[in-house]
Amino acid sequence: MSYRRLLGALATAVLMPILAAAALAQVSQQDPEWRPRIWVGGGGIGRFSREPPKWAKLENFDGSFNFCRAYFTADRFEAGGTGWSTDFPGADNNFSVRLGELTSVRVRLDKGGQPDYVVVRITDPLLFHCPLLHMEDVGVVRFSDEEVEDLRAYLLKGGFIIVDDFWGTRAWEQWAYEIGRVLPPHQYPIVDIEPTHPVMNVLYDVKDVEQVSNIRFWVQTGSTSERGGDSAHVNFRGISDEKGRLMVVMAHNTDIPDTWEREGESKEYFDKFSPNGYAVGVNVVLYGLTH
Repeated sequence: MSYRRLLGALATAVLMPILAAAALAQVSQQDPEWRPRIWVGGGGIGRFSREPPKWAKLENFDGSFNFCRAYFTADRFEAGGTGWSTDFPGADNNFSVRLGELTSVRVRLDKGGQPDYVVVRITDPLLFHCPLLHMEDVGVVRFSDEEVEDLRAYLLKGGFIIVDDFWGTRAWEQWAYEIGRVLPPHQYPIVDIEPTHPVMNVLYDVKDVEQVSNIRFWVQTGSTSERGGDSAHVNFRGISDEKGRLMVVMAHNTDIPDTWEREGESKEYFDKFSPNGYAVGVNVVLYGLTH
């Protein structure tokens, strides 16, 4: 599936099951009919103000897809980040909407018709109802001993973590240390995910993971490297179990969730970044759901 065709699918909100992927309508990137979708209810796309956690409850889970975001404690501040809540809840909602449109995944909706995304504490037993766990701004995280044990149990029982939007050497080193407490690196090393890895072409043929900054930084500077020379290159890395199943996927020095959260704010930003952002996100989620 090409990004041009993906862009057409996103811009026109075409419903498409996985098996009908090749049937996406091809729409020009300069489509004059494009309109930003602002969330007004009923499963729409758009901007969200900062909100408190939407804590997971047992009744949220019925076997369909919930976007699960991890709540964690930060020990410092990173420019452009807000800890666990970075890009929440717009990225969570918008990605869920698009996942339901671009694939046959059944996304759970709440009583208002909105995607039933949730926030879960790592020590909450409901974590084990989440087939995937999303985390952002993880370069500031400090796990408690209990969180380390519970996260390890979650991953080794088949769980899957997606990590994104953390920048520079200090953030990488802090995250690598913390995830190393969960999955000791001598047993579960961090490796680069090669373009030939199955996660890169579950549905979309992703050749590389592009660098994208948050929309404000890009508008103000024209750059995509939020830490200058210290974040010049995207690191797309993973941790696998003994059988080769990816348990953790990490996108460092890029902000893929902003391509979901901000898609309704700028046609230029949408056209330039959202096709790759959604392609990567959909591929990773489908891999996590099927492996």
